[in-house]
Amino acid sequence: MAVQKKIPLRKCVATGEMFPKKEMIRIVRSKEGEVSVDLTGKKSGRGAYVSKSIEAVNQAKKKNSLGTHLEAPIPNEVYDQLIVVIERDKLK
Repeated sequence: MAVQKKIPLRKCVATGEMFPKKEMIRIVRSKEGEVSVDLTGKKSGRGAYVSKSIEAVNQAKKKNSLGTHLEAPIPNEVYDQLIVVIERDKLK
């Protein structure tokens, strides 16, 4: 009998919905307070997850839910980078 592998779920900081970790984008704040998009999911620091949808990114930006979660100001470049990643994944 095959053992069902547990799929790690993460909560989107924008929508509050739970999704498999692989379907999310991780944003991380380093010890130095630098905020960046973590495409590997392995960077050290405090992480927050956003759904791979432009609506979720816009919602996170509007509500500043990323900034609240990571306790750091989020540069606009981070939101721009998230949208680029989402657009690129749609093309695959």
